[in-house]
Amino acid sequence: MSAGIRTSHAGSLPRTPKLIDANAAKADAAVSDAEFGDLLEASVVDIVQKQKDLGITEPNDGEFGHDMAAQFDYGAWWHYSFNRTGGLKISGQGLWELPAQRSEPGNVRLTSFQDRRDRNLFPAAYSDPTAGTDTGTQPGFPQAVGPISYIGHEQVKRDIANVKKGLEAAGYDPARGFLNSLSPASAARIENKHYESYEDFVWAWADVLREEYLAITEAGLIVQIDDPSLAENFDQINPEPSIADYRTFTQLSIDALNHALRGIDPQQVRIHTCWGSWHGPHVTDLPFSAIVDQVLTINAAGITFEAANVRHEHEWKIWQETTLPDGKYIIPGIVSHSTNVVEHPELVADRITRFAELVGPENVVASTDCGLGGRVHPEIALAKLESLTQGAEIATQRLRQRAVV
Repeated sequence: MSAGIRTSHAGSLPRTPKLIDANAAKADAAVSDAEFGDLLEASVVDIVQKQKDLGITEPNDGEFGHDMAAQFDYGAWWHYSFNRTGGLKISGQGLWELPAQRSEPGNVRLTSFQDRRDRNLFPAAYSDPTAGTDTGTQPGFPQAVGPISYIGHEQVKRDIANVKKGLEAAGYDPARGFLNSLSPASAARIENKHYESYEDFVWAWADVLREEYLAITEAGLIVQIDDPSLAENFDQINPEPSIADYRTFTQLSIDALNHALRGIDPQQVRIHTCWGSWHGPHVTDLPFSAIVDQVLTINAAGITFEAANVRHEHEWKIWQETTLPDGKYIIPGIVSHSTNVVEHPELVADRITRFAELVGPENVVASTDCGLGGRVHPEIALAKLESLTQGAEIATQRLRQRAVV
């Protein structure tokens, strides 16, 4: 192997208290757009440099450009889209508090977030604020009350300019930088008051979000499509569907996403799927093996997935039987967002080596399970990234030695 194991992360990194306060102040008009813009730019340049210092080879802006919900700093992966989409109206808690819908064989339907089967199995734990399962105070979810449209052109233009400035200042190849963007099916998990069907709603989101994907990739950057819905939706369906029915339901998500990605070079696309970043038991998670073949049909070269947390680490074995298509590479989670314990570099190296021996070291980018922003303390998040890169160095040396032998 000529180059070392590449390293990255899922996207969200801890914001500074100053940036969090400024975001809240901006919402209250206590900080001008110009003042916030200057702080945001400086913060992105700083976080890109931190990634460089830590040895991350595939960096992003930490998702700093995604508007934060006022109540917390980790919801931006999804909530940022509310301000970039026309035709939405914030109304109460939306899907979070909808009465539970029931699903039927052959007619799979999402229930409310509160009706997740995992929550139903552990009601006392989820209602206990000391149990560590808190999913945060959710902001009001929007409803689609009219035709949706993309109105985030200025925001994504700002994100692109900021991360490019950071990449240049840190000495990165700009073609290795990425920005996160929401997937159509994940976006569609809000209340639909306008479209005839869920299917129509997903396809509408595909047309809307395509504009963001095009802006990012036409700027020469990589777009990471965040689509936890691919796996996570399984827990949000009552009663539990058959795998066959769920795969049919999920195929719509993939078809709509591929439609949104049409004409975009797959080498400029990463797809991130996960089982949700909240610290819950996750005993009702879908096995990755049930949909990995479908995920591999997405027009994305990079495939990111959870592989470090205790519910999914064993699934590295699926790559013993799953052939990675030419032109694709995997971005497995090697350190977890779900524990404060910092993974030992030797353990990191072990995990990386497993994947590298199965798909080739050139086809592995060591990463995090999910976003680190808001899920672990900033000090711990940086320590995890440092352990990740240290472990990647160990794995690189191991693999080189074995290649010589």
